Amino acid sequence: MDNRRKYVIPGDVITTGPFRPEQNVILEGNKIISTMIGVTEIYDDSVKVISLTGKYIPKINDLVIGKVISHTSLSWELYINSCYVGFLPAQDVFGRDFSAHADELTSKLKAGDLVAARIANFDRTRDPLVTIADRDLGKIESGDLVKISPSKVPRLIGKRGAMIQAIETATGAIITIGQNGWVVVSCENPEGLLKAKKAIQMVNEQAHVANLADQVNEMLESKSES
Repeated sequence: MDNRRKYVIPGDVITTGPFRPEQNVILEGNKIISTMIGVTEIYDDSVKVISLTGKYIPKINDLVIGKVISHTSLSWELYINSCYVGFLPAQDVFGRDFSAHADELTSKLKAGDLVAARIANFDRTRDPLVTIADRDLGKIESGDLVKISPSKVPRLIGKRGAMIQAIETATGAIITIGQNGWVVVSCENPEGLLKAKKAIQMVNEQAHVANLADQVNEMLESKSES
């Protein structure tokens, strides 16, 4: 019996046998069938499908912002706003001569820390491998986290980066955008920080509006109501 999580669409047969259908699945004869796009989870005697709607689906080379949720002696687990968990190998942080006994993982990253990482490997049958072995990746030391829908990320970046550049220029903020919908905003000026966060939320809520760029620019140019 293969217990690995797998990607399914409506109508896919997940498994057969004495399992209890739990969530987003139906039982037909002895077959458990998915009723939705998602990822299967078979646990003890039950089967469910975790919906992918509104969640991030990893793609190799994507920049993501994750939160450390736990660790083993060899890797950290990152929540990446997905039904998949990102695995960051300890060797990636400590180097090739990493010793599971000598190096304490929590000395580098602990639960709750935010990390900028790239998806190094992913094939939908197992959780993605992430890496911080690149410039500007690693633990995020400061900044405010803003969460938007992953589907709105292209709108926030804008054509050739126009939208995000306009927000950064007007506010003086430095903005790191994860393809998983998590965005970190750093700004020494409190007013600039507030405006940058407001602009990001505007894009998230009004991504469908045709003149969105004009509306965001108007907000950015307006004087603060003090």
